[in-house]
Amino acid sequence: MFQGPTAVPDLSAMSGLTIRRYENDDDEAVKEIFTMGMSEHVPSSFVHLLKQPLTQMILMGTFCALMASSKSFLLPVVAVTLLLAGAKQLIGYLFSSYINESLKKDLNRIRETYLESKDACFWVAESDGRVVGTVGCLPCKTQPGCIELKRLSVRRSHRGLGIAKALSRTVGDFTRERGFPAVILYTSVVQTDAQKLYEHLGYKRLREFVIPETIAKLTNFTVIEYRLDLNAGGEKDD
Repeated sequence: MFQGPTAVPDLSAMSGLTIRRYENDDDEAVKEIFTMGMSEHVPSSFVHLLKQPLTQMILMGTFCALMASSKSFLLPVVAVTLLLAGAKQLIGYLFSSYINESLKKDLNRIRETYLESKDACFWVAESDGRVVGTVGCLPCKTQPGCIELKRLSVRRSHRGLGIAKALSRTVGDFTRERGFPAVILYTSVVQTDAQKLYEHLGYKRLREFVIPETIAKLTNFTVIEYRLDLNAGGEKDD
């Protein structure tokens, strides 16, 4: 059921910027922002992969084995280069799969998932008539009785302006108004800017865990769970 208006942060200091509830015309912009934002994490995920002991062992083992067997320096270099290229392609494929799965799961039906469900909502940040940021929230499945912040993303061209903070606080206000004690969210180990933002706003790390997919276990790709207790001081000021 569609819910009534909820308070949003004062954005008077940000000329031309407003935060409002999602409308059907925002659909393509929301999906574009999410897709571009997730795609940006491919390079950092590749670097994370290269730092893992298993990856380094495979690359070094391949290089040394080919060097010893072929007596050629060129062959092992080419082989390692191909392995690196393949690894980067794999990372790109995994992110592409995650994006497609997210679109199917909720972003292709935002109104049904967020605006027609109880204790859920989806907002966009609009600057001079253009959608530049998004955030949503739903009842948290892993922490019953709490609200989960989801799909927070801001266009690269509009970062550093406090938009992500404003969107996060919109979810906090929504959660507090409905009497829920806390906001829960999940982010990945490679999303360091997001981690800094959440910790600045007062979120506390609850745990860090490896997602169950085999490739995630092999690459030690972890997810971090954060919690903001609204009745214990709330969000921090700037």
